[in-house]
Amino acid sequence: MAKVLVSDKLSPAAVEIFKNNKVEVDVKTGLKPEELLAIIGDYDGLAIRSATKVTAEVLRAAKKLKVIGRAGIGVDNVDVPAATARGVVVMNTPFGNSITTAEHAIAMMFALARQIPEASASTHAGKWEKNRFMGTELTAKTLGLIGCGNIGSIVADRAHGLKMKVIAFDPFLTPEKAKDINVEKVELDTLLSRADFITLHTPLNDSTRNILNADSLKKCKKGVRIVNCARGGLIDEKALKAAIESGQVAGAALDVFEVEPATSNPLFGLEQIVCTPHLGASTNEAQENVALQVAEQMSDYLNSGTIMNAVNMPSVSTEEAVKLKPYLELADQIGSFAGQLTETALKKVKIDYEGSVAKLNTKPITAVLLKGLFSPLIEGVNMVNAPVVAKERNIEISESKHDRPSDYQSVIRLTVVTERGDREVSGTLFAGKHPRVVSVGGIKMEAGLSGHMLYVNNEDKPGLIGGLGKLLGDAGINIANFNLGRNEAKTDAIALVEVDQPVAEDVVKKIAALPSVKKVKLLHF
Repeated sequence: MAKVLVSDKLSPAAVEIFKNNKVEVDVKTGLKPEELLAIIGDYDGLAIRSATKVTAEVLRAAKKLKVIGRAGIGVDNVDVPAATARGVVVMNTPFGNSITTAEHAIAMMFALARQIPEASASTHAGKWEKNRFMGTELTAKTLGLIGCGNIGSIVADRAHGLKMKVIAFDPFLTPEKAKDINVEKVELDTLLSRADFITLHTPLNDSTRNILNADSLKKCKKGVRIVNCARGGLIDEKALKAAIESGQVAGAALDVFEVEPATSNPLFGLEQIVCTPHLGASTNEAQENVALQVAEQMSDYLNSGTIMNAVNMPSVSTEEAVKLKPYLELADQIGSFAGQLTETALKKVKIDYEGSVAKLNTKPITAVLLKGLFSPLIEGVNMVNAPVVAKERNIEISESKHDRPSDYQSVIRLTVVTERGDREVSGTLFAGKHPRVVSVGGIKMEAGLSGHMLYVNNEDKPGLIGGLGKLLGDAGINIANFNLGRNEAKTDAIALVEVDQPVAEDVVKKIAALPSVKKVKLLHF
């Protein structure tokens, strides 16, 4: 009988699910790190929320561990690469608390608009300061959503019930989906200039970190009110404080912070700030939903090997795993490559398998490729739910297989169709195991994807390599690999430059300013 440790508080009903599925379960919450290390070796599964930290050290001690189940979406408290290296499946429950989080954002918006926390404290103190707390109505106001995925769509629906006008900035929001949910899709600068209230519903990554900063806050409508129940780090907290003190921003309601637990923060003490301690998922219903879901998923995996909502592996049989492994790595890389370069809504994704790869089970390859494509901008995407995410966003997925001869024994070709055009990325395996990009936008090249890389698209004119190299050299950035390709007409070129460390934003801007450069983007693999 499999044995599971529940180390964070879960619903008693979840414990019963384990027992009903013939899984032995121990509930031991509040364990100190050394206590967890001492006992984790006895368990096949570990069920957690956000309190337990599953470090590489814990995983090394977990000799029998097969699965970690996170009751919730975020797995920041799990060392996922270490778990993957040890063959441990990491599962989450990406949609169990969507309604609760959306409702909290709406509640925070009301609290901010009517100054409810401050008014409550004043009244408790016996002051009766009726004239002090002049609020603002939500009716007829414009709500700007930064991110319009699952949670953002629910917020939009609730806002329509409040007779608000809803606009959204989300590169992956298609016109069809926007029409379906009655949201006007706009660019970020347009949203900032028009929105009376702004709510954030996007994951934290390189493209969204400090998306509201000193520059973007200056572009906002004066007196804007901001709500963040998504992730700390989406807002530059010092810049927000300055914007509030200057009167540019009327106030903010924050459930998340750059550093948590937030026992101190530059925003604390400002009466224009409403704060809650990361309560977005904290309702009885949400806790019940995610707890039951994670217990079912873990039980199914331990009893039958069924993998649901895994964040670190696709659903494949043992026999297929060996053959598919290098192709899965290739698919993840070219998907991530295309995803990091995609800056507008996806309408269609076309995947072509050519040569020997076309004879394999391509379903998990497609799932991994979609995960890589969607991950840069959509929170909670994994190999299992990526096709569902595509369907929800009206993104058409097509797959074809060809045995026809190619320049290589196997080729995976990804074409993404967006509002602004098509982008193609093709890859192959060298020596049957080393992923390589062999074509970008029809331009042939051979490049490995790893670490920190610069993508540079430029007019094929002399001087680019010298200018680029000088800028990187002046910044103390070492070039590890330089890969260059150009089209047959010798008018357009692409460089993929692997560097030893991240390139600062000011250096990226200098590269973008070089005479022949059309586009530059810092990528991470």
